[in-house]
Amino acid sequence: MLFNRFKNALPSPEEALKGRPGRDFTVPDRHTVLGTPLLGPYPEHLRTADFGLGCFWGAERKFWQAEGVWTTLAGYQGGHTPHPTYEEVCSGLTGHTEAVRVVYDPAKTSYAALLKLFWESHDPTQGFRQGNDTGTQYRSAIYTHSPADQEAAEASRTAYQSVLNASGYGTITTEILPAADRPFFPAEGYHQQYLDKNPAGYCGIGGTGVSCPVGVAQADG
Repeated sequence: MLFNRFKNALPSPEEALKGRPGRDFTVPDRHTVLGTPLLGPYPEHLRTADFGLGCFWGAERKFWQAEGVWTTLAGYQGGHTPHPTYEEVCSGLTGHTEAVRVVYDPAKTSYAALLKLFWESHDPTQGFRQGNDTGTQYRSAIYTHSPADQEAAEASRTAYQSVLNASGYGTITTEILPAADRPFFPAEGYHQQYLDKNPAGYCGIGGTGVSCPVGVAQADG
């Protein structure tokens, strides 16, 4: 009963699992597709963006295929439990969503381009689900790393809501919040670049088919 409740409602900090002081599993050193380090610190000229758009297996592949992306990392974000495990996140008792950390080169792409890819790669109107995947860990989210990114993300949500309305979709449920208060915890090694290791593996990512009117021509900076 407790599990079913928290598939459809976020736990409070008091209700959440207590977690642990550090990871009890290892994360691979290198990205299997891009060959770059998974964990930071990253080169100073690169920037970081964090997105939740459903099952992180397919979500991560969307971003590692994008031009200008230096590395990607599957993980958990937006919850209360420090260093959660996959099983704990799936219980709904940590408050996290499955997320992808995207480290990108602003000389080769832009935050706007990543926002466009984010919006068009899933249905952000579904609340605590994405397609057939149901639970709070599949909710849509953007965790921002600067005030400028927060402003850009909110503006892109407004722009996309307008075109979704015209196409008959409901209200966007995506949470847009600062990453500073919502640490990103890397997922277990078998989740990293899962669809590269398992090309026929499950991918629940699917967009609305509605184009997002966010500019992509200019790079940040």
